[in-house]
Amino acid sequence: MSAQGVPLRARRRGPVLGGVGNALRLAVLLSFALFFVLPLLWLVFAPSKDNQALVFANPLSFGSFSGFAHAWTNLTSFNGGQIFVWMRNSLLYVAAGLLIAVAVCIPAGFALANPNFALRRPILIVTLIAMIMPGAASVLPLFLEINALHLLNTPLGVILPAGFFPFGVYLAFIYFATSLPRDLLSAARVDGCSEWQLFRYVAMPLAQPAVALVAFFAFTANWNNFFLPYVVLTDDRLYNLPVGLAALINGTAALNPANVGGDLPIKRPEVALAALLIVLPIALVFLFSQRYVQAGLLTGAEKS
Repeated sequence: MSAQGVPLRARRRGPVLGGVGNALRLAVLLSFALFFVLPLLWLVFAPSKDNQALVFANPLSFGSFSGFAHAWTNLTSFNGGQIFVWMRNSLLYVAAGLLIAVAVCIPAGFALANPNFALRRPILIVTLIAMIMPGAASVLPLFLEINALHLLNTPLGVILPAGFFPFGVYLAFIYFATSLPRDLLSAARVDGCSEWQLFRYVAMPLAQPAVALVAFFAFTANWNNFFLPYVVLTDDRLYNLPVGLAALINGTAALNPANVGGDLPIKRPEVALAALLIVLPIALVFLFSQRYVQAGLLTGAEKS
């Protein structure tokens, strides 16, 4: 028995069990890291190999930089470089949709966080239902609305629905409801601030993490948006990058050798490069905004 009343045997077991637990946690984390990182490594190396090597060579082997150049040339030479038109369309749709989503979600979240807001609870319940509803379930109603407004096959038919982002409203609501000091808002109201002045001069300067988080998720959702543009757009000159690349790949023998469009120089390396073009912008945006995203993810961790 030690002087502190703890048996020496228990004191010896403590560091041993702690070391085993740390090793087990490390093994689990490494397993998850490999599970997610290995497919990304394969995606990065795949365009560097030719079609045969991509099938039979080591999945994580590197071909050559000329393989990248060859796949890029084949991909960008399609229809006179139409892939650049799709990139431009994607940037336009994403930028406009992101601005609308942030402009709508942040004030809506602030309003819902106000306990004196009329119909606050029903609107919040509807927001939660819309948030958990699968995106595919809203495509048909959106299509009917867009058709009624005569916006089919127009950029606005893709941009305007991007402003409907209930998940962003919920994120903003969580931030304003839990992380905004209530005493500060009460003091501002005593000084005569209106609700708009509270939002503009008090809430917004303190809401940068929430704004960054909403913007990141809005960017991700809009950049990966496939189903709605696929439904509302019929002109291939208006396609965004996911829809355009899907149409290009489906028209070749890259993934279906029986396809009659096999004369186009789009094979498996070009498909891998196309997938890399979709993934890379999201990865870059996350790396540059990681600090703000991490701060936003802690929204609501402590109640003010």
